[in-house]
Amino acid sequence: MPEITIKYEKPETLKILRAFAKYLDFRILSSNRKKRIEIPKKGVTIIPADLSIDDSEMEAIFSGRNLDAKELRKKGWQRN
Repeated sequence: MPEITIKYEKPETLKILRAFAKYLDFRILSSNRKKRIEIPKKGVTIIPADLSIDDSEMEAIFSGRNLDAKELRKKGWQRN
């Protein structure tokens, strides 16, 4: 079945389209997806964070360990 996309600003437009759908035999599928925003910066694509992620499990792993970012970077680059 062919598809088209209609973008509208006013909620009344959707009401009118639904009324037409009853008489003209077509379906309206609503898409509430948010467009994924990608921001290119100096050759790196930045994607905004998803705030719905639950990071509470990570707290137990990293709490009270006196982790130093500088030391972690040094260890990360060392080869065995």
